[in-house]
Amino acid sequence: MATETDDVFTRIGQWQMAGKGVALATVVRTWGSSPRPAGSHLVVDETGAFFGSVSGGCIEGAVIHEARAVIADGKPRLLEFGVSDEQAWEVGLACGGKVEVYVERVE
Repeated sequence: MATETDDVFTRIGQWQMAGKGVALATVVRTWGSSPRPAGSHLVVDETGAFFGSVSGGCIEGAVIHEARAVIADGKPRLLEFGVSDEQAWEVGLACGGKVEVYVERVE
């Protein structure tokens, strides 16, 4: 039986074989009621296509945007999302809590 992680890595292989740039986003830390546990993955190709989830939909758009930048410049990023004045109107977790997501290009 395939796991969600197996499916993510299968998708990475498919996109790489098609010649696409790929980034992997991984939940590395959570606080409070984050909807996805540490170790959850989201894979993104250079066109913005994605598979998996790091938040159940709360922050995926922002992570996809950053993942495309990581594919372009090769510089990994550690992203932190949660409830803050700066992010309140841009992106946040509807359920509260915080989440850290590490995004890296897959070679």
